[in-house]
Amino acid sequence: MELSELKSKLQQIEAGLPLSAFSIYHSFCRNGRLINVGITMRLKKRAIKDRVWKSKSMLKALKNAAYGFDDKQTRSRGGADGIFLIDRQFTPKNEMMKKLFDGFFDQPKSGLIEIATTLDVEPSVLLPVRVVSHDLRLLGVLYRAEKEDWLILVDCDVSSSKL
Repeated sequence: MELSELKSKLQQIEAGLPLSAFSIYHSFCRNGRLINVGITMRLKKRAIKDRVWKSKSMLKALKNAAYGFDDKQTRSRGGADGIFLIDRQFTPKNEMMKKLFDGFFDQPKSGLIEIATTLDVEPSVLLPVRVVSHDLRLLGVLYRAEKEDWLILVDCDVSSSKL
């Protein structure tokens, strides 16, 4: 999919962002498994603040969600694009961990409960993840249903980018 198409899809869902826990941005198919990507109003606000909303870097990161989540390589080894787990045990604590755990998972009114409710799951089954791209990291939660994945994006990290 071209970046212009991705930008158009982002523009199409903008109006609905404040109305629900998340809006479906796009669904990709990878290795016979559907990956539903949702965008939250929280992500939009953070991306605007970081001056990356609808930027080429953000669109490339959204495109990389199509790589999906690989059960055989759940953590990024460096140089790979895709969806990877983030865990609390990594030291030293980096910006992505602070944003996702301290700023989202551990905050009572972050939107985590609303996302879980919308997906009809317990919050404990939502996995903390990042979508890796060369210029930008998108942070979110991943729910692995039986036949499809739900990736809901809640924040972005430009700390390691070249923006």
